[in-house]
Parts: sequence; C-alpha cells; structure tokens
Amino acid sequence: MHVLVVNTGSSSLKLRVIGPHDDVVDEVHVERWDGADVAPVAEITRRGVIDAVGHRFVHGGALSTATLLDDDVERRLADLVPLAPLHQPPALAGVRAARAALPHVPALACFDTAFHATLPPAAATYALPASWRSRWGIRRFGFHGLSHAHAARRAADLLGRRVEDVRLVVAHLGAGASLCAVDRGRSVDTTMGFTPLEGLVMATRSGTVDPGLVLWLVTEGGLAADEVARGLQHESGLAGLSGGSGDMRDVLAAIGRNDGAARLALDVYLHRLCREVAAMVASLGGADALVFTGGVGEHQPQIRAAVADRLSWLGLAVDATVNDGATSDADVTGPGARVRTLVVEAREDLEIARQVRDALDASARGTG
Repeated sequence: MHVLVVNTGSSSLKLRVIGPHDDVVDEVHVERWDGADVAPVAEITRRGVIDAVGHRFVHGGALSTATLLDDDVERRLADLVPLAPLHQPPALAGVRAARAALPHVPALACFDTAFHATLPPAAATYALPASWRSRWGIRRFGFHGLSHAHAARRAADLLGRRVEDVRLVVAHLGAGASLCAVDRGRSVDTTMGFTPLEGLVMATRSGTVDPGLVLWLVTEGGLAADEVARGLQHESGLAGLSGGSGDMRDVLAAIGRNDGAARLALDVYLHRLCREVAAMVASLGGADALVFTGGVGEHQPQIRAAVADRLSWLGLAVDATVNDGATSDADVTGPGARVRTLVVEAREDLEIARQVRDALDASARGTG
C-alpha cells in the first residue's frame, strides 16, 4: 500500500508518499502554504499510485484511533479549532485539497492526541470542579503523540529490545516541545495538557504559567483575552526571554556573542526541561533511556549534553564525540551511564502510514 501522508504545520505543507517497505517514494515540501493552493497535492498525486491518504491532526478530541474522514468527522475536528488554533485549520485545508485531487481514495485522520488516550486518570485529570470537567470534557489530552509513538518504537530497536519491555522518556524538542513517559509502549504521562500551550518552554509559547497570573493580566493588567492569547502563543518562550528569535540556533549564536538575555533564555529553557524530565522518570518509577527527537533534539548536541550533565544524578551521561556527530537514530550514551541516551529522527510520516495501513487492514478483516 502506498500512503500519501499530508502533514500541515501552522504555515507549511509536507507531502510524502510512503511505500510498502516504509520507503519514501515521493515528496513535496512547501515552506509557505496558505491552505487554499491545491496545486502541490494535485502535483504529487499525478506522479504515481496512491492507495490511501493519512492526515496529521494535532487535536482529535475524543477520537483515539486513526479515523476514516467523512463530513461528520470533519465537523467534529472543526469544533476543536479553538483548542489548536495554529494547526487545526491548516489540517482541515489539507483534507479539502487531498479530497479534490483524490476523491475516491480512502482518507484517514491520525491524531497527535491519540497516543495519550492511555494516560491514567491521575495523569489525565485536572483538579477542577466536576461540573466543568463533565460539561466541557476537560482533561489533559497531550500532543506530539505521533512523534512520541514512533520515537519509542525506534528507541526500542536501538536498544535491541521490544518496546513492551522498556521504560522511556521521549523528548520531542522543536518549535513546539513536549515530553512523554512511555511505559512499555503506553503513554502514562506527558507535559502538554488541554492545549499545546502547557509544559515546556518553547520557541514562542510560554509553556506552563501560573493561571493566577493569566487572570491578573486580564483583571488588573487590563489586557483583553486575545492579547493574552497572542502573548502566550506568539511572543513568549525563547523569543520572549531573549528579546529576539525563538529559534534555538539563534539563541545559541547570541550566547556566543555574550548576549545576557539569550543566556537567561537558555537557562530557563534547560531548567524547565530538566525538571520535567525528572518528573517523567518519577511517573515511570525509573527509566531505561532518554530519547531526543525533533529539530532541537536531533540537531543541537549542546542541549543534549547540558541535560545529561544536569541530570547525571539520574545516571545520564553522553559520549562527547559521538554526541557531537549524531543527528539521527544513534546511541550517544557515555561510559558508566545507567540510563541510555538516544537520538531518533522525528518521523511522524512513518507512524501515520502505519496507522493508516493498520486501520484499513482491520476494516477489510471486519475487525475495525
């Protein structure tokens, strides 16, 4: 089965055809995509056979498995736009573009939230009034699940073990960032919650802040709700701390120029990251490996080394030479470490293709 994976970012479009052996048959990447241009999708569909389409959705709400797209499912996903306003609208635009090009090919939605459907109640439940939780379905959903799921399976391969036999902390570090405690293949804790704003310091997102502060900004600071939302989503994180770019490469370059604000930005980033890694290990009751993935996780050895150094008491250590040269699918563990440190290339496309195949196979067997 050849699966076209449609992966939309907040302003980008990645199209990749995954062949039956997880080989990349074809791909198109559009850096700036407005959601209206169907030409990239039409182009890739003309160049070869496509048996199914898999769409990445950041938020699936109550949907916890790859789901065949129809009008009802699309309406349910559109209702979730307020919870993922940067990513849900482009994903819906991707569905429309693919349907126009491939009207008779089965299309399924795959969700970043689905991997976290296994969170135990203690990890998924906010300490809020029961009436709020029941009325609005409020819970900790978690995100980056497609990346966490792939990274966990690939990490188990690198360890020479089954994913069902290992405890892993997966760190997806990119413009968005989250951690996941994976206990024998199941998500049991994660840093993102009801929305992708909770948790770690990110490129432009604040991560967790005191909810009392948010209320104060509205009631005493005089900010409107949309101003607070814009500040937390687009003007915070590394960008807000450094006073410049939220790109980790720019922050590290500024530190090289003795920029004090950039240094503070990195220190806050690492403080939160290391604190939350330790929390994930606590949720697991111990860990076999820490797995780095995502743009920062894969390409910034300085960050990996800093985390291992600050968490050496957990048994982490990296080999400096191996770590400096690693960018994907590598074991960078240092001598004497009790917990392995791995780098895994982020491949949501492979996870989406796997889920699409499994769902269609189950449907064909009458078990879906």
